[in-house]
Amino acid sequence: MTEEPTSGTVVGDTGGRGLDARTSEPAWDHEEYHGRPVSWVAVTIIIIGFILGGIALPIGPSWVLFWVGAALVVLGGIFAASIRIMDDWY
Repeated sequence: MTEEPTSGTVVGDTGGRGLDARTSEPAWDHEEYHGRPVSWVAVTIIIIGFILGGIALPIGPSWVLFWVGAALVVLGGIFAASIRIMDDWY
């Protein structure tokens, strides 16, 4: 019978760089993709709407500013859906 290595024993050739050397790319490795610029415009419109709505409530409440912010969020969401923002996911 062959002898099994004990815990902590390194078996095989570790190469010049040791065990840290990668012999191949991992299967999960993919290129970086951060979305299209038009998608970031849609996200920016939505964020500005949330900020306006969030500022409007504690300073008054200023209902006009709140509804302008809410409208920006809705319009930004419609714009995001029209440019198919969810297709940007890898």
